[in-house]
Amino acid sequence: MSFNTLGLSAPLLKAIQEQGYTEPTPIQRQAIPVILQRKDILAGAQTGTGKTAGFTLPLLELLSRAKPEKQKSHHIRALILTPTRELAAQVGESVAVYGKHLPFKSAIIFGGVKINPQIAQFQKGVDIVIATPGRLLDLINQKVVDLSKVEFLILDEADRMLDMGFINDIKKILAILPKQRQNLLFSATYSEEIKQLSERLLNSPTLIEVARRNIASETVEQVVYQVDKERKKELLLHLIKEGNWKQILVFTRTKHGANRLSEQLEKEGISSAAIHGNKSQNARTKALADFKDGKVSVLVATDIAARGIDIDQLPHVVNFELPNVPEDYVHRIGRTGRAGYGGEAVSLVCVDELEFLQSIEKLIKKDIQKVALKAFKPDPTIKAEPINMGGNRGARNKPRGGNGGGQQVRAKHPRSSSRGRN
Repeated sequence: MSFNTLGLSAPLLKAIQEQGYTEPTPIQRQAIPVILQRKDILAGAQTGTGKTAGFTLPLLELLSRAKPEKQKSHHIRALILTPTRELAAQVGESVAVYGKHLPFKSAIIFGGVKINPQIAQFQKGVDIVIATPGRLLDLINQKVVDLSKVEFLILDEADRMLDMGFINDIKKILAILPKQRQNLLFSATYSEEIKQLSERLLNSPTLIEVARRNIASETVEQVVYQVDKERKKELLLHLIKEGNWKQILVFTRTKHGANRLSEQLEKEGISSAAIHGNKSQNARTKALADFKDGKVSVLVATDIAARGIDIDQLPHVVNFELPNVPEDYVHRIGRTGRAGYGGEAVSLVCVDELEFLQSIEKLIKKDIQKVALKAFKPDPTIKAEPINMGGNRGARNKPRGGNGGGQQVRAKHPRSSSRGRN
């Protein structure tokens, strides 16, 4: 199947061709025709499946089918909500790339940067808004943004938005949108909260699922290295140097941990940068650009900051610390093995994290290969200790099997406001 068969107009097909794409991905093949029929959809798609183009292409097509006078009005006709700044920027880039031969104006809205330049964009007229919920509400409250003519609402990575505590912000936004509109909800994982949101938001939706729920990508080779907590940095250095790794995305649980590990790697002569919610948007953008360009070998990230990292041929993802929410493991390793390329996901697991590992394996329905290098064999006399979550997003669920391993995990994570962070 080619893009020519999906019902897209010449300007979009030209933009697709200029990007070098010839065949749609499974999510694009399934979603685009349904969206063009003006139906609501609930789509389950892992990262790296091409889902962003799966909704930006038909959105642009539907906008272009409107009467010329509506196109020239430059009212906000489409709203795309994302959980993070990086993902908003990625979606905004997709809208710009595929819409380059169309007359529509778009605005990317998120916190962490000055608000006045964003206000100026709306004064000139905007057709498509890509936004994080907190900053969008700020602009709504300042009466800068008028959503009364929105025809399309897209929630991208809705599961992550709920994880980050955006449900109240989303409800406030839904309350001021027109009742008659088309709704598209994309989520990499399903939960009871996602089910409740879809029932509230969607009208007789078409269910589209291109990957089994909560299943890690089959193009990713997964391995666990068992090691004592105090020797994780040493083992990471060994793997990087012995394997001659050049581009590695490393995950830590906390912002402080990301900073500390990045600084330690730099002292060992390995170029590194950290990204997390406390970094300025300019610093995050520069770190990601340097990583993509090969100026930085190791990017150390927390879960929230890594959302939206989109690198087709990223070879290595390392869980320096396992996430306390099992679904986050799927999101993390989905950063590699994208666009048909293979990848490797390595987890450095100490005794404190064994229950987290069990929860992950139960979720993905797979036993991950365990390796204990002779030089880094863990000390069997070391007992599990409580894990300090560092004030980051707490767990929605305790690790399955109770708290016998001593993990100090809160039963419910703080539903903090999105303002200032996004």
